[in-house]
Amino acid sequence: MKYRISEIKLDLKEDKSKILDKLAKKAKISKNQIRDYTIVRESIDARKKPDIKLVYTVDFETDRALKLNPAPDLKYIEPEKVLEKDKKILVVGFGPAGLFAGLTLAQMGYNPIIIERGTDVDTRTQDVESFWKGGPLKEESNVQYGEGGAGAFSDGKLTTGISNYRIHKVLNELHKHGGPEEILYKHKPHVGTDLLKGIVKNIRQEIISLGGQVRFSTKLVDFNVQDDNITSVKLETNHGIEELQVDEIILAIGHSARDTFRMLYDKGLTMDQKQFSMGFRIEHPQEMINKSQYGDPEIAKILGAADYKLSYRTKEENRGVYTFCMCPGGEVIKSSSSKGQVLSNGMSYHARDSKFANSALLVDVRKTDYESDHPLAGMFLQEKVEAKAYELSDNFSLLEADVASFEGSDLYK
Repeated sequence: MKYRISEIKLDLKEDKSKILDKLAKKAKISKNQIRDYTIVRESIDARKKPDIKLVYTVDFETDRALKLNPAPDLKYIEPEKVLEKDKKILVVGFGPAGLFAGLTLAQMGYNPIIIERGTDVDTRTQDVESFWKGGPLKEESNVQYGEGGAGAFSDGKLTTGISNYRIHKVLNELHKHGGPEEILYKHKPHVGTDLLKGIVKNIRQEIISLGGQVRFSTKLVDFNVQDDNITSVKLETNHGIEELQVDEIILAIGHSARDTFRMLYDKGLTMDQKQFSMGFRIEHPQEMINKSQYGDPEIAKILGAADYKLSYRTKEENRGVYTFCMCPGGEVIKSSSSKGQVLSNGMSYHARDSKFANSALLVDVRKTDYESDHPLAGMFLQEKVEAKAYELSDNFSLLEADVASFEGSDLYK
């Protein structure tokens, strides 16, 4: 029988081998009666600073019948192999959604064709780093577009508020293709931009080895419908327009493909407005966050850079204001994909060893904030705000000067 026990606590200096002793004590059986155990979750209890604990949830097997909760069965069941190799399935976009759609289809026996308007991850890395150093923005190869999507240039956090057995599929595939083992059990698993680049390349190679295709610098610009079924698509490539016969399309186009959304609207696809959140990036010294969360900033040498999450609801409008995508030991990056617009994001490498932390500070945007009833009115509002930020960007040099002065001040220290 397989059981689950939570709230197994270790001091920071205790070795993980002590988990077995504490597990047996909580289960009220001997260690010899535990056949096998697996760490399901590792989290941090920092409520009593600086007496911080590591807290574990563990699944274990024993022949004894115990009055404990059985371990939930959330194992991912692989879909049956279909082997319809003649069926042409097109996946549009090679970010996280397209990546796993293509991988799953290939594992099922299909030969998916995956198109990505951007470039492969190595080429886009060169283009992005050039842009960060003051070079030109390439509108089809940037932080948003290219292999791995925007997620390849982010913190690589793998957190969600939902409980779904498919989560294990995602984590296991990322681990299988080069991700650290800790992502399988950490409460807030983190990969890092540097490791993600290799992982997405490895997944691409598996898709190709199973018979799939991945085509970069290829953008969906039109499609044809007959009797309510898609029959073909038009693709824009470096060699011109190409028409491709397809049976099914999976749109994994992400958030920033606004020209594609316009094309889909013009083609008559049913769309509805969607609420979202909008904000900006805030940055602060990582040591300040470590001290606030751990009590003693030296503890960060054991646990790694500390993170945080804040939320507030305004009294007048009951509007949510909250932090999102917090990047410990990371940096704020320019992530625009269109000229004349400013967009920022945060990222960190696996080590999270930057001296700074950053987070998005967001406010919820409602349909009543939109300027029309158009299905894409929220997107129009985003474009308007990003263009206004670009207009004001001449003041960024002054802002950077203020930051430099702040770093040398007593307040910073």
